[in-house]
Amino acid sequence: MSKLSKAPKASKDPEGRMALADHLRELRNRVVKSVLAIVLITIVAAIYHKQLEDFLLKPLPRCTMETASQFHGKCAQVSNIGLTAGFTWMLKVALTAGVVATVPIWLYQVWAFVAPGLHRHEKKYTVIFMACGAPLFLAGVGVAILVLPTTVDVLISFTPNNTTPILPPEDYFDIATRMVLVFGLAFEFPLLLVMLNVVGMVTGKRLLGWWRGMVMGITVFAAFATPSADPLSMLALAAPIWGLYFIAVAIALFNDKRKARRNPDAGLDDEEASHVDLSVQPVAGAESVQASTAPAAGAAVPASRREEMDDIT
Repeated sequence: MSKLSKAPKASKDPEGRMALADHLRELRNRVVKSVLAIVLITIVAAIYHKQLEDFLLKPLPRCTMETASQFHGKCAQVSNIGLTAGFTWMLKVALTAGVVATVPIWLYQVWAFVAPGLHRHEKKYTVIFMACGAPLFLAGVGVAILVLPTTVDVLISFTPNNTTPILPPEDYFDIATRMVLVFGLAFEFPLLLVMLNVVGMVTGKRLLGWWRGMVMGITVFAAFATPSADPLSMLALAAPIWGLYFIAVAIALFNDKRKARRNPDAGLDDEEASHVDLSVQPVAGAESVQASTAPAAGAAVPASRREEMDDIT
């Protein structure tokens, strides 16, 4: 008996076109890879959860003889309420560490899912954006960790006199997680502006014209995003985004100039007409062409045929 030949694999479409089932299968594979990476790092973080918990609880001013006179005379007593509270706290810490630590991995999976449908020059920019996205997110996380002690200090200072706040770790961790995610995602905003400029949805000149509204909007966002009401935490979030916004505007202006050198009509709106060169160009001299022989005369048309043709017309 002859061996059964294997079915040939379907060749990839050069334009990246895929059927709906293939798209869903590709999305499933990317999600599975991201989840496996998060689960793996979460397991490692769960093994070292004690060290992570000590690091997260370090900003809290615990009530001891040395800290009783600090933090505006206030201190906090961290207490787990419930038998399973410690296990829940450990899972939250480990899962958050897994999501933050695997930012480069799941950002790459997002790019790998989108890249087949992009043109060659768009893929180049997407790789750059994904390479910048992870460091910006981690930079936001670092700023949040630096601001967290000041936020805790300010929030505890609102405690009434002669009282000691009892803080469950879950409540404190919710505030810390909120700050980490908000700061990390906020640092991605300037990158989003650059992406919109590269695809031609907004120009650098227009971004620069929005600077007053952008500065005000970023300030209001920082005021609502930070859990504490102190200006230091608000400025710690707003000031870096201000700087990143103006850096994004500078990159957009440079990109517009580069496009204008290649295509003078690149900056025109859809309703604007492109420049038409109406200058008169000199015409070259006429060329002499040798005449061909005259065609042979055809046979004469009979009189009866001429009468029929006249009747038809």
